Amino acid sequence: MEIMKVCGRMVCTQRVAGLGHMNLRILENNKGKKVVAVDPVGAREGNWVFTASGSAARFACPNPEVQTDLTIGGIIDYWESN
Repeated sequence: MEIMKVCGRMVCTQRVAGLGHMNLRILENNKGKKVVAVDPVGAREGNWVFTASGSAARFACPNPEVQTDLTIGGIIDYWESN
């Protein structure tokens, strides 16, 4: 899992059938790299989220047949950093 910030949303009218109608979000990691994730939790721009990646990302979706390798697992309300 990794903590990332939601930078925006992505709209794709043409997609593979395995993605269905899942929302897509643009996330930024701690090194500034932008990636796209499936969003089953309704995150908004500016939210901090934690993600599941790899094969675990499919099981973080309501339908594990969704073709993804990065899924938002939850919206972070608060965390303490060391």
